[in-house]
Amino acid sequence: MHTLTPRQIVAELDKYIIGQEQAKRMVAVAVRNRWRRQQLDPAMRDEIAPKNIILMGPTGVGKTEIARRLARLTGAPFIKVEATKYTEVGYVGRDVESMIRDLMDIGIKLVRDEEGQRVSAQAEAQAEERLLDLLLPGSSLDASREATRAKLRNLWKLGHLDSHEVEIEVTEQAPQMNMFGMPGMDSNGFGSQMKDMMSRFMPPKTHKKRMKTRAAYEILVQQARDSMLDEERIVEIARERVEQSGIVFIDEIDKVASSASQQRSSDISREGVQRDLLPVVEGCAVNTKHGMIHTDHILFIAAGAFHFSKPSDLIPELQGRFPLRVELQPLGSQEFYRILTEPDNSLQKQYAALLSTESVALHFTEDGLREIASFAEDTNARSENIGARRLYTILEKILADIAFEAPDRAGQHIVVDKAYVEEHLDDVKQDVDLRQFIL
Repeated sequence: MHTLTPRQIVAELDKYIIGQEQAKRMVAVAVRNRWRRQQLDPAMRDEIAPKNIILMGPTGVGKTEIARRLARLTGAPFIKVEATKYTEVGYVGRDVESMIRDLMDIGIKLVRDEEGQRVSAQAEAQAEERLLDLLLPGSSLDASREATRAKLRNLWKLGHLDSHEVEIEVTEQAPQMNMFGMPGMDSNGFGSQMKDMMSRFMPPKTHKKRMKTRAAYEILVQQARDSMLDEERIVEIARERVEQSGIVFIDEIDKVASSASQQRSSDISREGVQRDLLPVVEGCAVNTKHGMIHTDHILFIAAGAFHFSKPSDLIPELQGRFPLRVELQPLGSQEFYRILTEPDNSLQKQYAALLSTESVALHFTEDGLREIASFAEDTNARSENIGARRLYTILEKILADIAFEAPDRAGQHIVVDKAYVEEHLDDVKQDVDLRQFIL
């Protein structure tokens, strides 16, 4: 994180997300402020709270992608949750604290993968030795045995032993009961505690199994890697990273906001969910199976379309915990064209790569791409605005025949120009009613 300046963060985000400069700058500053806070004296550091953000805008304009890419850039534990999945205390369903428990699990997996990469070379070397022991049983250390072992090692590296079979000891995990399927089992982490208790009563069993050497080697590598990792250290690092750099993305926050014009119903109170969410965002200690997790410095990014409500419809206490707000702009034809051409993983490159596996060369012309972008803008304006996701449906419609016939068209070069696009979208253009169902 310390190597990325706000300008560099925005430049990295530009590779995947088109437009929305204000939102990118805001999240870049928020991430940089976390690094700045770490450089301060501890007394001052504890006083500085993260500046949580509300992203406003229609679906498909990049709200989730900005947060996800940001977390990937910084190596921060990241979780995306939907506000509508949670209920207020006293009702059956997930309580808001479960998002922190899930974030901790993600943090542990993230750290474990990093530590596993660190010891990967050692684990592979150890697994290779264990595999050679299985291929050449015995304990003598004479010269002929060492020569045979060296030959086996060479054959293994050349792939000549992949079809051989060996017998190794594997661990079989005991089946776990799904506590979340039972009412109230998720409350205060009780479900995870019950799972841990059941796992102690039913420890994993080991048994010997014959398999191909390549599959056995993968298992031996994993076993060697697991034996080298210190689980207590992993949990400690993960806890520190979750508390200091974790990011929780709360989508559909507008769905739990009640405007004055909306009718009160007998459903679970939206305001109750907000009040339960408040202490987590404000800063509290959440009990997990790995210990207490303090949420004081976790960054919360909330997002919503806010078509029928606005941020001011949230309870005042929760509003105050999201001081930064930015409205993402709807996408027009120019943005759609840039989405199709500029990102490293743009849609046209994805479809071209998929069809290249069938030896079909797919090429989009500029006028073809601009026609697609124009049609996406027009369709979004006439029907539900689903942002950049509209491009998926249009491209699938245009390329449906090619995708189906690709195995029979190997070696062909297909050009998607303006005329081709118009031809394949003509029926949708003519029938407005059909358009709302297909696109």
